[in-house]
Amino acid sequence: MKRVLLLGDSIRMGYDEYVKELLDGEFEVIYDDVDNGRFAAYTLWQANQFFKNYGRFDVVHWNNGYWDMNIETPMKEAIHPVDEYIHFLGRILGEIRENGAVPIFATTTPILSESDSAAVNKDGVGRFFYDNEWVKEYNSAAVSFMEKEHVAVNDLYSLCLEDKYYYKCPDLLHLTEQGYRRCAEKTAEMIRRAVANPDTL
Repeated sequence: MKRVLLLGDSIRMGYDEYVKELLDGEFEVIYDDVDNGRFAAYTLWQANQFFKNYGRFDVVHWNNGYWDMNIETPMKEAIHPVDEYIHFLGRILGEIRENGAVPIFATTTPILSESDSAAVNKDGVGRFFYDNEWVKEYNSAAVSFMEKEHVAVNDLYSLCLEDKYYYKCPDLLHLTEQGYRRCAEKTAEMIRRAVANPDTL
């Protein structure tokens, strides 16, 4: 059976189980159900752990973005400014190709507005702010890079625009169940296409 690795942040953790259900009987779908990939440098480390412990995959689907663009107090700039973000996406891509897998990159989902983008952490304290202009900037740079590298892009940003509220749940960062299911459907479709026709993505 073909093997698929899902990597990425908490948005990925919202749809990975649904992807596994949709691909049941077709693919073995593997992901970390405890920890998310956070920022791109962390996903690079995490990818290496999976390749070391699980061996070869046929497809690796991943996303990064929210953690990278976050300006976490008292820092004055993003965890990964755009150039660093692209650098680490490139290193992740290199490891995926070294593993022999077909890569698929997913764009970061949209933010409703700067004033509506605060998320409360798991302990109910602390607020994290995002601006959709950041999302568009990081997505644009990532998509441009992936196009140059001939990597398929799963455009979850555009998918979420089909809903008036971008499928946002009450924390205004993560998605509703419906949103995650829609992301899973698109992701499963991309994975099937990657295996059936890897050169036509």
